[in-house]
Amino acid sequence: MSSTAAPANPRSRVITASLVGTTIEFYDFYAYATAAVLVFPVLFFPSDNDTASLLSSFAVFGAAMVARPIGAMVFGHFGDKHGRKATLVASLLTMGIATFLIGLLPNFQQVGYLAPILLLVLRLAQGFALGGEWSGAALVATENAPQGKRAWYGTFPQLGAPLGFIIANLLFLAINWILPHAENPALKSEAFLSWGWRIPFLFSAVMVIIGLWVRLKLVESDTFKKAEKKGAIRKLPLATVFRHHWKQLILGTFIMLATYVLFYLMTNFTLAYGTKAASLETASAAAQAAAEAAGKDFDAAAFAAQFYPGLGFGYTDFVLMQIIGVVFFGIFTLLSGPIADAVGRRKLLLWVTGLIIVFGLSFNAFLLPALDAKFTGALTQAFLVFGFLLMGATFGPMGALLPELFPTNVRYSGSAISYNVSSILGAAVAPLIALKLWEWAGGSPWLVGIYLSASGVLTFVALILTPETKDHDYEEDLGVAAAVEQ
Repeated sequence: MSSTAAPANPRSRVITASLVGTTIEFYDFYAYATAAVLVFPVLFFPSDNDTASLLSSFAVFGAAMVARPIGAMVFGHFGDKHGRKATLVASLLTMGIATFLIGLLPNFQQVGYLAPILLLVLRLAQGFALGGEWSGAALVATENAPQGKRAWYGTFPQLGAPLGFIIANLLFLAINWILPHAENPALKSEAFLSWGWRIPFLFSAVMVIIGLWVRLKLVESDTFKKAEKKGAIRKLPLATVFRHHWKQLILGTFIMLATYVLFYLMTNFTLAYGTKAASLETASAAAQAAAEAAGKDFDAAAFAAQFYPGLGFGYTDFVLMQIIGVVFFGIFTLLSGPIADAVGRRKLLLWVTGLIIVFGLSFNAFLLPALDAKFTGALTQAFLVFGFLLMGATFGPMGALLPELFPTNVRYSGSAISYNVSSILGAAVAPLIALKLWEWAGGSPWLVGIYLSASGVLTFVALILTPETKDHDYEEDLGVAAAVEQ
């Protein structure tokens, strides 16, 4: 039976440490995601083809996902062997330093190709750090949770995602408002492109200091200390998890797939699609004005050949619409925890994943420009609210479900690897695939929706093959028996 003794860390410390850390980590990631659309195509990947510049920027964004499984294995090893606390502090420091340094980078015009190379290196460092962050935060929350409330506690590190999004985007909006373009609000001012975009990256240093102060107050959970006392800790936890728990690794990876695809479509793709001009005439006029301001020739025929339409919203208007949607993301992240504790993680996620599949089939109904601009805005806002609502409902239970797939002595490694390998399949390629599907459909988003639905089908199958984890006993499943062969 599970122990009824009080956990090693008080509830307020557990919630704060898991929430603050992931909020900072996701803030750093969103700051890059926003800059990848607004700034980096111009400053780090300049070309005559706007789409090519955006694809290059998204490629570097996706490169971080490749580094995440490496970070998961490294931080997972130390987290399972030496404890959760030191590992969480190290991941936060790595992310914070990399993000701060991005804010100091020279651009392409200053140092040529060295600029995108340095950006790629720091982006890889961000991905490496996030590879160890999420799992450690989820373990701090769930290993210190009272009996019957593990999914509820597991939603607090998940809540860092919507909070980080809101903070990062509000800061970018404020800077864009303070430093507007003198003639065209749809364009970025010289001050914004020169130094304004750097502020969110430099500001992360303040948040990291706060996060470190909270995390340094943590002590190891009773569950981990019990595993140490029983001799369950392995010299090579990574080898143990691959040898004895490979099925759980595969299932966990595909359980996360639809969540990742939905998340990056609702943030990156919708921002690019929503703010792209709805007509060739509007886009051509803006591009010609930008070329003239830069002293470059403008080829109208070449521009028309590579143009495909979006919804034509201004950046500020669309990000505010996204933030409204993300509020629902946060609300349903928290609501999903008590529901998952009551009915089970698997049952809830099967229903939510089914709705994600249906949602993917509805893209054309929501995202095609209508004759009436207000009606287009209403449909787009409804799309964002419903999409982010589903995001909260599917993301919230993951904080409990993925750790519950593994015993204590490999829980950090197992949950981190599943979560982050899925980031390659569902997040690294999602923005790139979405942009190509958008282009192939001539500006229609229907193929992007099919892509989401297909991902949902794979997740649905993985959930069917996974047993319910609600009653998994952390206190008893230390992994000793499986580890004896190590």
